[in-house]
Amino acid sequence: MISFPIDDRHRINASQLDVPPRLLLGPGPANVHPRVLAAMSLPTLGHLDPRYLELMDEIQTLLRYAWQTDNPMTISVSGTGSAAMEATLANAVEPGDVVLVGVMGYFGHRLVDMASRYGADVQKLTKPWGEVFSLDELRHGLETHRPAILALVHAETSTGARQPLEGVGELCREFNCLLLVDTVTSLGGVPLSLDTWGIDLAYSCSQKGLGCPPGLAPFSMSPRAWDKLQRRRSQVANWYLDMNLLSRYWGQERVYHHTASSNMNYGLREALRLVAEEGLESRWQRHQTNVEFLWQGLAELSLVCHVQEEFRLPTLTTVKVPEGIDSKAVARQLLTEYNIEIGLGLGELAGKVWRIGLMGYNSRRENIILLLEAIARILTKAKKG
Repeated sequence: MISFPIDDRHRINASQLDVPPRLLLGPGPANVHPRVLAAMSLPTLGHLDPRYLELMDEIQTLLRYAWQTDNPMTISVSGTGSAAMEATLANAVEPGDVVLVGVMGYFGHRLVDMASRYGADVQKLTKPWGEVFSLDELRHGLETHRPAILALVHAETSTGARQPLEGVGELCREFNCLLLVDTVTSLGGVPLSLDTWGIDLAYSCSQKGLGCPPGLAPFSMSPRAWDKLQRRRSQVANWYLDMNLLSRYWGQERVYHHTASSNMNYGLREALRLVAEEGLESRWQRHQTNVEFLWQGLAELSLVCHVQEEFRLPTLTTVKVPEGIDSKAVARQLLTEYNIEIGLGLGELAGKVWRIGLMGYNSRRENIILLLEAIARILTKAKKG
């Protein structure tokens, strides 16, 4: 046996882990349903265990329901929502492809950045943060740029705006391009149908409307997008996210690709079961009813929403910070005095708005009452001070 001196300088006396009981009403993550946490505590299985392979099939079926699609290539990517975001571009974009991105907030800019890294000829349509694109504006962009892919953010997390998608798929087929859509803050809480709307590539995350911890990213591609992948002249530049390889793991062949987290996927399966038990229409209505209650309460506090009501998300609301109020100080007080987390503004809206999330398990009336009461007390104190 080889012996050598142990260096104790890097050892710490770590106490037992303890975390505060936060109410997560920001842009994500949201609090996790107890049934999801319970599912994640079950014994770990290997990534090729027969029972785990059955569970993968169940996840695919439940994801197709949540997204309202028959797409065979519908999986959970091992990674955060940004991994699935990158997967859509890595598989669909070839060097030189024109990619037209609708930029109306922070995550439109992220699509631009990612697409450019895969060699796309990126063109942009832009709107002020909090506004959305009309069909006529999208048509003009397609006529002007003739892209291979149109990329839009359905639910812009930085602004709280919902991009209407009705008719966009038909428009893309008219111009022979694929429709790529960010559904990170809409899946599980906002009306959404990939097949009805003709969406070819979609991605989301586990920690928002689905009510899981972060770490998995739903991904779906239509047969049209799959055909483009098969006609590539070059390899997919990202090995880990190459759907040609992942399809052999998630499909009938069950060829090893990577060590997926069985426990994370237990949680996703249970979260999707909750979606199916509640029913999509009931779930969408719950989110809408609760956010309208929030909007009414904000108005009674003389707080104004940033986005026009017609285009507001039921999962995330941006609230204008009143004149003379320090947005960070209010958020800090909510966290330290009330254990409530809300989000601050990103990018162009930094310091100008708060972001309030009502997603999945957290979209409940009692949470809204707690938040409104806390905000009222903090703002009253701030104005007196």
